[in-house]
Amino acid sequence: MTTTTTATTDAATTDSRTTDLTTDLTTGIAAAEAARTRLDFGKAAPKVFRAIIGFDAAARQGLDPALVELIQIRASHLNHCAYCLHMHTNDARKAGENEDRLHMVAVWREARHFFTPKEQAALALTEAVTLVADGGVPDAVYAEAAAHFDDQELAHVLALILTINTWNRVALATGKVAGADERTG
Repeated sequence: MTTTTTATTDAATTDSRTTDLTTDLTTGIAAAEAARTRLDFGKAAPKVFRAIIGFDAAARQGLDPALVELIQIRASHLNHCAYCLHMHTNDARKAGENEDRLHMVAVWREARHFFTPKEQAALALTEAVTLVADGGVPDAVYAEAAAHFDDQELAHVLALILTINTWNRVALATGKVAGADERTG
C-alpha cells in the first residue's frame, strides 16, 4: 500500500510541476509579447507579407513535409531564430516526426544514421545557403544535393531555404517571441 501511495503522490507532484511550468511559460510568453515594441510586419507591409507566404507555399510544393521541417529547423538553428525554431519543431512533431531526429538536427553530421542520404544532402545545402557569406555554396555540396533531387525538386529545396531564411530575418528583426505562433492568432 505504501508503494501505491508513493507512486500516486509522485504522479500528482509531476502533474503539478508540469502545470506550474506550463502556467509559467504561458505567463512568460504573454509578458514578452506585451513588452515587444517592434512593428507588426504583416500589418505594416501586408502585400510583402502575403508575397512571402505565397513564395513559401510555392517552395513547399512537391517536397516531403518531413524534409520541409528539417530544412526549416536547421536554418532556424543557424540563424538563432527561436521563434521559427519553436514553430517548426512543433510542426514537425504534429506531423509525426521522431523526437530523436528533432534533437539530432543541429548535430546531423555526427548523427548521420538518423537521416537519409537525401536528407543529409538537403541539410548540407541548407547550411551552405544559410551561411553563404562564409564561403559560398561549395560545388561538392551542390553536386551532392543535385544527385538526390531532380531539377524541379532542387529548385524547390533552394526556394524553401530562401524562404525560411527570409522568415528568420523577419522574426528576428521584428522581435517575434518564441512560443507565440502568430499563424493561429
